[in-house]
Amino acid sequence: MIPTAFPPKEEIARLTARMLLEIGAVNFNTDEPFTLASGLPSPSYIDCRKLISFPRIRATLMDFMTVTVMRDAGFEAFDNIAGGETAGIPFAALVAERMALPMTYVRKKPKGYGKNARIEGAMSEGERVLLVEDLTTDGGSKLSFVDAIRETGATCGDTAVIFYYDIFPETEKTLGDHGVALHYLCTWWDVLAEAKRQRVFSADTLAEVETFLNDPRAWQDARKGS
Repeated sequence: MIPTAFPPKEEIARLTARMLLEIGAVNFNTDEPFTLASGLPSPSYIDCRKLISFPRIRATLMDFMTVTVMRDAGFEAFDNIAGGETAGIPFAALVAERMALPMTYVRKKPKGYGKNARIEGAMSEGERVLLVEDLTTDGGSKLSFVDAIRETGATCGDTAVIFYYDIFPETEKTLGDHGVALHYLCTWWDVLAEAKRQRVFSADTLAEVETFLNDPRAWQDARKGS
């Protein structure tokens, strides 16, 4: 069912951050930093995939995503909802159900047999497609999915995520230069603010995480090889 309530953007961000903290999707560790996919260290790590195991939170966040997309992009702006393999698939299905639209998904690479397809499901030329994922860091991984969608003759000018890092200034430019608008529910700044309110981590840990968020490249450079 299409949600009809439209909480303010700031309230959506605060509540999303609160839910991510509540289920333990937010991880801060300044003593033993996490290693990101890039191989670089980080004192923070977010695991949005945990959301699929929490029905009440999952449902609320998908309502939030649906109303955010409709408010920002339009109520009749899309014909198809595509999930990026693999984390975006369940969220795309849930958003598609709410918007009463077809759902598809995009493989990271051709499957290597049969039609060698990257798009699974029915996507037609001229369809306006919303790409749904769990999160975005620098936006780079979205471009391959967008290109695969466009190769079908469909258009893709929007991507929606639950979580946006919002610490790399080039992200929105990278997407914008590719003709893609980013829609999101919350950022690391929202999570940090809520973590401070709840006092769920020590003051020293939060201070170090804030240092990282303000200049992640410098923080990482200082710890390479350590």
